[in-house]
Amino acid sequence: MAPDRAGRVNGTPPGYGALIRLAVPVILANAAAPLLGLADTAVIGHTGDAAAMGAIALGTLIFSFLSWGFAFLRMGTTGFVAQAAGAGDRVEVRAALARALLTAMTIGVLLIVLQWPLRAVALAVFGATAAVEQGVALYFHARIWSAPATLGLYALLGTLIGLGRMRALLALQILLNGLNLILDLWFVLGLGWGVPGVALGTVLAEWAAFAAGLFLVLRVIRPHPTERVPMWSWPDIFVRRHWRRMVSTNTDILWRTLALLAGFAWFTNQGARFGDATLAANHILLQFTTLSAFFLDGFAFVLEAQVGHAAGAGQVDRFRVTAWRATLLAGATAMLLALAIAGLGPWFVQRLTTIAAVQELALGHLPWAALYVVCSFPAFQLDGIFVGTSESRPMRDATLVALLIFLGASWVAVERWANDGLWLAFVGFVIARGGVLGVYLPRLTRRLRLESMKS
Repeated sequence: MAPDRAGRVNGTPPGYGALIRLAVPVILANAAAPLLGLADTAVIGHTGDAAAMGAIALGTLIFSFLSWGFAFLRMGTTGFVAQAAGAGDRVEVRAALARALLTAMTIGVLLIVLQWPLRAVALAVFGATAAVEQGVALYFHARIWSAPATLGLYALLGTLIGLGRMRALLALQILLNGLNLILDLWFVLGLGWGVPGVALGTVLAEWAAFAAGLFLVLRVIRPHPTERVPMWSWPDIFVRRHWRRMVSTNTDILWRTLALLAGFAWFTNQGARFGDATLAANHILLQFTTLSAFFLDGFAFVLEAQVGHAAGAGQVDRFRVTAWRATLLAGATAMLLALAIAGLGPWFVQRLTTIAAVQELALGHLPWAALYVVCSFPAFQLDGIFVGTSESRPMRDATLVALLIFLGASWVAVERWANDGLWLAFVGFVIARGGVLGVYLPRLTRRLRLESMKS
């Protein structure tokens, strides 16, 4: 399923077993990603310093928002690399990676230069006590030095996914999180460096993962001896139309991401109107949907690579068959996850909180979380299809339309059914994302078929 050393892609659609084997490493890698912040929090939590723990929690949240904001570096790179690999154009694979790395490094350096105003804005938005703000400042100004590595790693991960190298993706996540945990334990519990030690451990882990990822990717995409071309072809890298397309695609994905963030922020804010217990209950239920997303994203990431290969090679039938098979697997997985939430959810709720009011509210709204997961897989799969083909504008438009539907529906439903109405609108949000994006799918298929006929 991944391109061979000569850049060729097999025209046979991957079977169900092959898709599952490709998805499992992605699922494990996705599950490992949140451990980076969890390790930081767990280690500092053993120091007995509540302000330090609050600083780590807020600092991690700030960098999580930055990570979400620049996710286009991963998604955009995946589509461009997958299509180039499908077309057997190894020169363009290397050029696409180079453009992504140059963009990542530029943004990373700008974040370092602008760290003081960025920290001021972040603290103004979130707010905290003086002691926590002092800790956040220490964490932020140390952690920001990993920005080029963090964003560069997005470009490398996007390349690995685009090439179908899912096991390498998992290996990098294990290296990143394992090294981060070891350094946290050494710097904080061993040397007593506190908050700066946590930040330094993360910075070193991210730079180490970036270096390892760069070495791995360059080995995979280096010119074959028969090619007789240099590793980097600067004229191929600085092709104006490719830069324009990359900027346009990444901008669309950024707007799509901001719309998603706005939707989740609105959901949280509206839940807070009903009191702390409702806010806490909704937060617990969101953990179930987030965990489910790790599994569904596994099939979406695989689909990004496979449909990108098929589109690049002009194999429309392979595109259609692969998308259908991966979607069936994702749908079955979503059903199993929903059943698990319904069956095991009460047990987990009781262990996540001992507050009776929160337990009661979470259990009462548990069916909504299960329904959300069942309804979410079309949006995940369609995102995978449009990322793999670099069709970013439909993703942007569909998410913005879905956000407007969500805001309007919640305004009506919350007044009538309170938190149940909020969850109803939230389920409608993910249904609308998939539904509106699905409207664009026939047009995409027709375009790919016409391009394959011309080539």
